[in-house]
Amino acid sequence: MILITGGLGFIGSHTTRAMLDLGESCVLVQRRAAAVPDAFASEAGRRVFVEQADITDRPVFLEIGKRYKITGIVHLAGSVPWPPGAYEPIDGARKAIDSLLNVIQAASDWEVARVSTASTIGVYGGVAGNPPYREDMPLPMTAGHVIPAFKKIGELLADYMAGVTGTEVLSYRIGGIWGPGGNPSPSFTAVPQFVHAAARGNAPDLSALYSPAYADDGTDLCYAKDCGRAIALLQLSEQLSYRTYNVAAGRATKYGEIAAAIRKVTPDAQIELPAGRDPNGPGHDTYLDITRIHQDTGYQPAYDTERAVADYIGWLRAGNER
Repeated sequence: MILITGGLGFIGSHTTRAMLDLGESCVLVQRRAAAVPDAFASEAGRRVFVEQADITDRPVFLEIGKRYKITGIVHLAGSVPWPPGAYEPIDGARKAIDSLLNVIQAASDWEVARVSTASTIGVYGGVAGNPPYREDMPLPMTAGHVIPAFKKIGELLADYMAGVTGTEVLSYRIGGIWGPGGNPSPSFTAVPQFVHAAARGNAPDLSALYSPAYADDGTDLCYAKDCGRAIALLQLSEQLSYRTYNVAAGRATKYGEIAAAIRKVTPDAQIELPAGRDPNGPGHDTYLDITRIHQDTGYQPAYDTERAVADYIGWLRAGNER
């Protein structure tokens, strides 16, 4: 039985579905009350069990292990003081670090062999060398944003704790994830906005983007169902060779490619893309090498751009809000 923190969240729900498809049962820990997604609602109380708890509250969190026989932990929640202003800075940092330490403490107390923790593609910011980015590339000791900053801290702490506790603690550098249940207006990519607008028949609102969308700009965009399956495969593999894995598509998806895929489903989609690349951008596409995860688990993305776009639009047109 795999415990997933943030198991009712975006990546967590897709990971849960993948775990169930691979024959596992799951305990989903969520700080706030949340509905069980339709994708596995029929398994609630049978192979899916939901616990509402704050993982920074160690005694409450550790009690969960007395109610279930936990064999593995996937930690997807609470490792960054985010969103901005949600916490006083020192208290927010303490909560973020405590959440990871409490998960590792639980693994030790419950005699869990493997803990998986979520890191981010953002840790590669400032890396010397060209994509694809590999797990063995040296990372700079600075970060321009709170998320990669705390993910780097988490990776170092996880590696240290693995060495001193004997628990296998893995870090997953997760690419840009998009798909059903995700934020419809993220700041790092315009893809969800394009898909939602096409499904609704209106023009996308790109006001939340950090940088404009140009046709030839691309980044590593991994469909959420592929991401969930990748995490499940890593968690359930009998033996792994490394402590750090890229979880991604392994290629750059360009905005022009997304627009073409959307127009195959919705020919009148209102997508206007400037030609070429953003003149103020980095001048190259960011994407990750997925050799490690492929060699150790056999993982390959199952959703190319056209299949992912069609699946996402179909999900939205079926009446789903996100």
